Amino acid sequence: MSAYQFDDDARPIFSRGPLLVLKLAVLLGCSAALMYYDRVAQDQELAPLRDTIAVALTPVFWISDIPRQVSNMREHLHSRERLISDNDDLRHEHLRLNARLQKLLSLEAENHRIRALLDSSRQIHEAVMIGEIQSTSLDPYQQRLRINRGKQDGVIEGQALIDAHGILGQVIEVTPYASTAVLITDQSQGVPVQVNRNGLRTVAHGNGSPKLNLPFLPANSDIQVGDMLVSSGLGGRYPVGYPVAIVEKIEHHPGEHFLEIVAVPAARIPNGREVLLVRDDVPAPSTAQMIDPEAKPGRVATAD
Repeated sequence: MSAYQFDDDARPIFSRGPLLVLKLAVLLGCSAALMYYDRVAQDQELAPLRDTIAVALTPVFWISDIPRQVSNMREHLHSRERLISDNDDLRHEHLRLNARLQKLLSLEAENHRIRALLDSSRQIHEAVMIGEIQSTSLDPYQQRLRINRGKQDGVIEGQALIDAHGILGQVIEVTPYASTAVLITDQSQGVPVQVNRNGLRTVAHGNGSPKLNLPFLPANSDIQVGDMLVSSGLGGRYPVGYPVAIVEKIEHHPGEHFLEIVAVPAARIPNGREVLLVRDDVPAPSTAQMIDPEAKPGRVATAD
C-alpha cells in the first residue's frame, strides 16, 4: 500500500459553489453603494476619506510612474547625446568652411596681385618673368629676397626685380633653381633716379630702413614733397622709367649746401608674394624713354 494517501473529504484549496457567488455579489453591492453615495453626497463629507486614500495610494502612483520617468530620462539622454554629436559636426563643418573661405580669400588676393603684375608688364617693352618670393631678410644690415627662379629659368645676375608698383631690387646671386636679390633699401644700394616732373637727376640710397635718402641735391634744387622718382637708366643697372620712390620729406638746415630728402619706395616692400624679373638689357638713356619737362607729372614721352 502506498505511503501517501489522499483524503477524498479534504477541504479544497479554493472555495466553490454558492459561497463564492455570494461574496462577489456583496462586493459589487458595496462598490455600487459607495459610487452612488459619492455621487449624491456632499464633497465635504467624503473629502477626508478621499485625502486618506490619495495619500495611501501616492507611493503606488510613484512606483507605477517609474517606467515612464526612466523612459523619459533615457530619451532625454539620447537626445542630449544626439545634440552634442550634431553640435560637434556643425562646429567641425564650420571650421572646414572657414578654412576654405580663408583659402578662397587668399587665392582671390593672389589673383589680384598677379593681375596687377600682368597689367604692369603690359605697360613695358622688356620681357618679364613672374617669380615667387620664398624668403626675406629685412634687418638693418641686409635687405634680401630669395625667389624661386634660377639659371634653369634663364635668370642672370644684374636683372632688375620689380612688382606692380615699382622697382624692388636687383639679382645678385643665381643658383640653378633659385636666386637672391638685394633690395633698393639695402645700405649698399644706390639707384640712379630722376624727378618725373622735371627730369632732375640724382641717386636714391638705401639706409637699411623702409625709406630712401637723396643726399646729393643742392639746396636750390627744384624738388617737392610728392614728386615721383623714376629710374634714369644711368649706369645700366636698372631699366629706365620705372617708379622708384615718392618724396616724403625735404629739410634744409642753415649752413648746409645740400638738402636732406627722404623718399618712400614705390614698390610694396615686402608685402607681395610675386615679383617680376625684367629680362632685357637696359637701353641707353639717349634712345630710351625720356622725361618731357613740359608734360604733366607722371607723363613719359618717347624720344624720336
